[in-house]
Amino acid sequence: MQIKIAKEIFHQKEFEEFRGKEIAPGDNINNDDDLNSFIRDKGDTAYHPSCTCKMGKDSMSVVDEQLKVYGIDNLRIVDASIMPNIITGNLNASTVMIAEKAADMII
Repeated sequence: MQIKIAKEIFHQKEFEEFRGKEIAPGDNINNDDDLNSFIRDKGDTAYHPSCTCKMGKDSMSVVDEQLKVYGIDNLRIVDASIMPNIITGNLNASTVMIAEKAADMII
């Protein structure tokens, strides 16, 4: 568990002059159960959400290839949520391209 290793590293004598009071998870949280609880309660992702309104033609799809929402007239979704799969790169460039393509379709 990386958080446990980090606590062990920073509590070594060599870090004493640089180390202040541990803010989080705190000096009182050291066993695996408490560390796991801390991680579950406080952990969050830094990733941008995507793939929540999938584009496609299957039963899990929300929008078609024209970005139109199935079953709702005059509504399109133009953001990272329409991606059918999570990409390995940053979402910014892909989202800009989705918006450019949508602008072309709408015009």
